[in-house]
Amino acid sequence: MNKVILMGRLTKDPEVRTLTGENATVIARYTLAVDRRFARRSDNNEQTADFINCVAFGKGGEFAEKYLWQEKVEKRWI
Repeated sequence: MNKVILMGRLTKDPEVRTLTGENATVIARYTLAVDRRFARRSDNNEQTADFINCVAFGKGGEFAEKYLWQEKVEKRWI
């Protein structure tokens, strides 16, 4: 199992859905904007952002629904 830790900003509030049936499951989808800085041959530091689509299932989806929103997520570990 691989583990990735991303630190960034939400682009919008997570979209949360609940699958009904015998095993009810919460699914949360959100996008993180992660800053990337790099230096070219000149001494200028350029900054871009990578947009990473994330999907959380089960308890991770419930956590995203309860604690992640656009205004207050900056630099929070997920």
